[in-house]
Amino acid sequence: MEGTDPVNKKLAATLSGGAVLALALSGCGSSDNGNEKLDAWAKQVCDAVQPQAKKIEAANAAIQKETSDNSKPEDVKKTDAKAFQDMSAAYKAIGDAVQQAGAPNVDNGAKKQQDAVKELHGISASYASLEKQVDDLDTKDQAKFADGLKGIATALNKLSQSGNDALKTLEEGDVGKAMAKQPSCKSASAPASATAG
Repeated sequence: MEGTDPVNKKLAATLSGGAVLALALSGCGSSDNGNEKLDAWAKQVCDAVQPQAKKIEAANAAIQKETSDNSKPEDVKKTDAKAFQDMSAAYKAIGDAVQQAGAPNVDNGAKKQQDAVKELHGISASYASLEKQVDDLDTKDQAKFADGLKGIATALNKLSQSGNDALKTLEEGDVGKAMAKQPSCKSASAPASATAG
């Protein structure tokens, strides 16, 4: 399994970067100026994001674990496919939560909300596509399997580097401040970075 091991390690490292996307919704900042509607919106979104962020972390951990020992290609394939499936579902759920919460009570709130929903659903679709690619990998031919994993790592790398601009825009200013006050957003963001905020 030596051929695929470094590739799967790279996959795991790339995934850790991608997980930060899910936690991008957990803003940092000082208190806002008492916008009750916005606080209610932030609570609704943060409460919905927290369990999904945990799912994404668990999926990451599963892939990391699978790369830490000399795993069989079949096991790697199974674990990676399940992880991508879970991530796809989690990002869709976060997008749905932002959709259901409605527009935040800020300037251009509706546009920011819709852009973020579109982005989250796009990320979800990308993970679903990666799941299909993993499912299609040939585990009998180790060289082919390693090449296939390399392609998935490349796609994953692109995914982790792109696509959270609308989320960043959504949580600028007062929205981020309102989210930072929510306990559920604080606990969702804690593992991502100890220095954030």
